[in-house]
Amino acid sequence: MSEALQKKIEFGYAQVGGVRLHYARAGAGPKLVLLLHGFPEFWYSWRHQLIDLSDEFTVVAPDLRGVNLSDKPSAVSDYEVGKLVDDAVGLIHQLGFEKAHVVGHDWGGGIAWAVARTHPEAVEKLAVLQTPPVEIWRKNLTLKQLLASWYMFFFQLPRIPEILLSANDFEGPSKAIRSSTATPGVITDEDIEEYKIAWARPGSITGGLNLYRANVLGRFFGKKKELPDVTVPTLFIYGEQDKAILPETVEGVAEVVVAEFEELRIPEAAHWVHVEAREKVSEALRKFLKD
Repeated sequence: MSEALQKKIEFGYAQVGGVRLHYARAGAGPKLVLLLHGFPEFWYSWRHQLIDLSDEFTVVAPDLRGVNLSDKPSAVSDYEVGKLVDDAVGLIHQLGFEKAHVVGHDWGGGIAWAVARTHPEAVEKLAVLQTPPVEIWRKNLTLKQLLASWYMFFFQLPRIPEILLSANDFEGPSKAIRSSTATPGVITDEDIEEYKIAWARPGSITGGLNLYRANVLGRFFGKKKELPDVTVPTLFIYGEQDKAILPETVEGVAEVVVAEFEELRIPEAAHWVHVEAREKVSEALRKFLKD
């Protein structure tokens, strides 16, 4: 981990319901920014924004349940989105805040949408990177997107995904992250080594995969559920070169928001937009959360 991160970030644990969550924390501002990561990541996904926003906010990036140093429940059902929503809301309160600015990317984005829709009293503002709300996913779903999402169905298999992802010192996920950026070299060798440490913790790969096993088939292909609209100010950020979540899949995000809505498209970035376009994303978050 870089010297700058070591100097500015502190770490802690919070007991939230039945799970103990590990988190990274920077800054001591009067308002909390909660950063939720996706797969196959951990708190380190938000290394840049932890630093960039810490001069004005208290910024906290937890390891989701099942990942890195957080508890790893054994049942797949323990990873249903509602459980992770409870984790997020509980962590806000455990940190001494009534509400937070909630920011999510990838699976963290799906959780952030759900937090804002089911617990609006705990959310001051919402920002989501790359991930559309579930009904926009379903509405825009195409064969092309299904083919791009092949890995979601592969991850439903027992044991085999763990074996393949862990093989040859995590060669598969390492290559997947590095090759899915719009510009080569954005994810460094040092970054990959940090990821490998987290992936190697017992149960960490399975914990991340259980998000897919507990949610994908039901949320995207099961019986449709009527969800409340988003009633808090919302910012949606999208890197337009994403090969996992295609541009046509995120059309119409504003349809579920009945509050102030802003959208930022970044043509030169792909799925890891907060790393690839650090300055643009951090500045957009700062401006949106301050206004």
